[in-house]
Amino acid sequence: MSRERSFWGLCIRRKSREFFAVWKVVLGAAVCWVRKMPASTSEFWNYVPEEILVHIFYYLSLRDRYTAFQVCKHWAAAVSTSSVWHFTEISCDSENEEGMLQSLHQFLSQIKHLKIVLDQSKEINRKNVTHILDMLARQNYKLQKLCIMCKGENPYFYSGQDILQSIRNICQRENQIDLQHIDFRRMPFTLDDGLVGLIATSCPNLRSLFINNRTLVCNVKPETIREVLNVCPQLSTLGVYYASLSNDVFAELIKPERGAFTHLDIFCERLDKYIPVISEELWAAVIQKHPQLRVDLEFDHTVPAWKIPRILKPNIPVGTLQLNTFTYMVNQVKFVTSSYSRTLKKLVLHTTPSDDLNSSLIDLARKCVNLTEIICYCVVSQEVVDTFLVHCPSLKRYTLKITKERHPWKPTVVQ
Repeated sequence: MSRERSFWGLCIRRKSREFFAVWKVVLGAAVCWVRKMPASTSEFWNYVPEEILVHIFYYLSLRDRYTAFQVCKHWAAAVSTSSVWHFTEISCDSENEEGMLQSLHQFLSQIKHLKIVLDQSKEINRKNVTHILDMLARQNYKLQKLCIMCKGENPYFYSGQDILQSIRNICQRENQIDLQHIDFRRMPFTLDDGLVGLIATSCPNLRSLFINNRTLVCNVKPETIREVLNVCPQLSTLGVYYASLSNDVFAELIKPERGAFTHLDIFCERLDKYIPVISEELWAAVIQKHPQLRVDLEFDHTVPAWKIPRILKPNIPVGTLQLNTFTYMVNQVKFVTSSYSRTLKKLVLHTTPSDDLNSSLIDLARKCVNLTEIICYCVVSQEVVDTFLVHCPSLKRYTLKITKERHPWKPTVVQ
């Protein structure tokens, strides 16, 4: 019983929001049978139905599942239920996780959606990730979604080739893994045509693919993206570099047999100054073919200021716009207000403070009434803050500071 107490103490200390939400539901369901329990609290968990334990363990982290598995046979059986493992997040950020990760192999075949978070600055974490991916390649035929997120700094001269090779192993045809969702946005290793092409040909039922991972160089050519769209007819969500787009890619999107395409996430960086821009006419053709399309655009600080207005077209259905340019942005804010007032949900600005900026932000707040989040990394006036609160009823949070503060600036949640 001491292990059970220590386990729940661990969960409470972590203040897991998901755990407490589920536990609230569990307590409601428990009312039906709580009167049947003996007076002794020590026997409480013997009367918890396994299906309720399964529902709780589903929301726990891998570390907490590992702890629960060791409590007793009743809990071990509940943790071993396949539905507990359908959605799993594995965190590789500690040197003390080897035993826990070794015990994972018996459950890998049950995982459908996998998220791996690692600190790639440590060699042991990188080895653990490649080991997990290689085990998946050998025994998991149910995997549908793979997300890899790195939260550390790459060591000098490290390019992630070991992890990229393990991803290639997963995509080999003989492994029969048919991924439907892939997210590499937070995996800072340069992807190339060979890997992206392999992913597409081995996963023809792909629904979403994010390869806009903010590395210094984009090695994925437009021809490869066109091939991805061609061999993955159900792909409806795509995250890419602007340099990976072209007239031919858009021509693939507007083919009559093309299914619904709903989300395009684009990252713009310094090499885009050499890239021809997509015309308004092509954007109009894609929007006509896919009226539900939402476009998210992020401009890196390396994009030349003169290139930004050439890439931004007034008819793009922009949902999220990030202008991380640290330059004078008043004209761009005015353009956003006039062009994207119906579609804009989130705006991020890295710019310089001025009275003109305050005026343009006030006008934006009055017209972009569908905004759910506004972030401006420079000091603004109190009137700017008040206007967003009054005119944007869907606003969920904002980062607007009227005085300088130490970074990182924390957002304010709208109650």
